[in-house]
Amino acid sequence: MSGTPSRRPRVAVSRSGLPGEGVERLTDRCDVTAWPGTAPPTPAELAGLVRGCEGLLVLGSDRVDAALLDAAGPGLRVVALASMGYDGVDVAAAAARGVVVTHTPEVLADTTADVAMALILMARRRLPAATDALRRGAWGAFRMDAFLGLDVHGATLGLIGYGQIARAVARRAAGFGMRVQHHHPRRKEDDELSRWVPFGQLLRTSDVVSVHTPLTEETKGMIGTAELALMKPTATLVNTGRGGVVDEEALLVALRRGQLHSAGLDVMTGEPRTDPSDPLFHEPHLVVLPHVGSATEATRAAMVDLAARNVTAVLHGHPAPTPIPGTPNLPGRRVTAVDLTDS
Repeated sequence: MSGTPSRRPRVAVSRSGLPGEGVERLTDRCDVTAWPGTAPPTPAELAGLVRGCEGLLVLGSDRVDAALLDAAGPGLRVVALASMGYDGVDVAAAAARGVVVTHTPEVLADTTADVAMALILMARRRLPAATDALRRGAWGAFRMDAFLGLDVHGATLGLIGYGQIARAVARRAAGFGMRVQHHHPRRKEDDELSRWVPFGQLLRTSDVVSVHTPLTEETKGMIGTAELALMKPTATLVNTGRGGVVDEEALLVALRRGQLHSAGLDVMTGEPRTDPSDPLFHEPHLVVLPHVGSATEATRAAMVDLAARNVTAVLHGHPAPTPIPGTPNLPGRRVTAVDLTDS
């Protein structure tokens, strides 16, 4: 089916007040119902919202599982994430039902790479400790040994994963005079930005290791005790990918034992983390941010706009601009296996 349908399709949006004009433009061609609350909907509330809808626009933190897909009913044709990561969606269940699942790559790569680079600088140069000393009134007489960090220029950066964000980090690292290497299970070629190395070699030889992989069964916990033990005691680990890729308990142990110089996290397991006593927030050699990699006005608006364009395209009989890799791009094509590896 192609062209504009005779009636307006129904679309549910899991939040109100999203940035940009994407949802507003979506209402020009669809009947849109947005969740009215200021807090995110519960699973039961989201199930009620999507019932009978043909399209669903959600955030990366929303859980879209088989139960929610069934609650929407057989008319659901597209789930559009305003997010690059898609571990909150049961993509295989959607594919088995012929539902197109889309995400928002490209528009957030450079913005997230900026934060990855910021974490490298903050953690390696111990900048939070310096600002904390100022706030406590503890800036005393000049000392040659105060707030000593490690150089970023001239360091070797190892990228785990080599998609759009990782390559954007590689471009920034070149400006800092860093040597760049990467590991990707399929991309084994070198390019003008980086050279491919085996996974173990990357861990052993990098001064900074930056994680850029989606969360899948294969990548869950891929940085744990054994992997951290391979890294230099002067190394820095940064994660702007997904929290579950790094074993946080193992990371804390490595930092406390001096097996690792420092770390920076923009993503964690079990987000949001709201306990002020959380040990992640009190480790002096760990910089933690509340998942702000894409948090600029322009980028968040672009994410919503792209998600809305994905919904509009599919519901009007056209291929989605940015489907999840390896999944159907037109509704109704049911498949039983999908390739969820990082593109």
